Amino acid sequence: MRATVRAALAAGASLGAHPSYPDLAGFGRRPMAMAPAELEAAILYQLGALAGIARAEGGTLTHLKPHGALNNQACEDAALAEVVVRAAVVFDRNLILVAPACSALAAAGQRGGLRVALEIFADRRYTPRGTLVSRREPGAVIHDPAESIRHVRAMLDAGGIVALDGTVCKSEIHSICVHGDTPKAVATASALRAALASDGHDLRPLPDIV
Repeated sequence: MRATVRAALAAGASLGAHPSYPDLAGFGRRPMAMAPAELEAAILYQLGALAGIARAEGGTLTHLKPHGALNNQACEDAALAEVVVRAAVVFDRNLILVAPACSALAAAGQRGGLRVALEIFADRRYTPRGTLVSRREPGAVIHDPAESIRHVRAMLDAGGIVALDGTVCKSEIHSICVHGDTPKAVATASALRAALASDGHDLRPLPDIV
């Protein structure tokens, strides 16, 4: 965490926590049944850990984005989304909540008075409901950088999420996610950044956008 924070600060990037269910073996991608108070405490614990490292390195935590199964479930479960938002508000109501566009999580953040950065995924396909296609389905994850660029451009042009069947969920877009644990993550991020710059988009840290 400390090395990552140092690298982010050196690059001029803002610092965000990525809290998940306490599922180390499953990398946070397996759903867990947790009492609301227990989940809220788990999120606070993770926020506090990164905030402490950030402070030690002269930085400040500016945003959070739930990870994996927690993020996916909070996008569809309003009650779960409220737990995530409550943890953020209790910890620091000035934090920016990064939430998928057209999601229950984004709506909960707005109701809770948080600044919300609406996000799309460069390397994931969408269902007509605006949710992510399960990783268990063929083609759910986009590995080709060129295809990720086409996917993102289609959503920017449409002004929202574009599903596999062409359905569009209209939304503002503030953030674009490239998953860091995929084999071509660096190539995809670099190519996408260059493509967006060539299209005239100005990439900035989240606090400068929302």
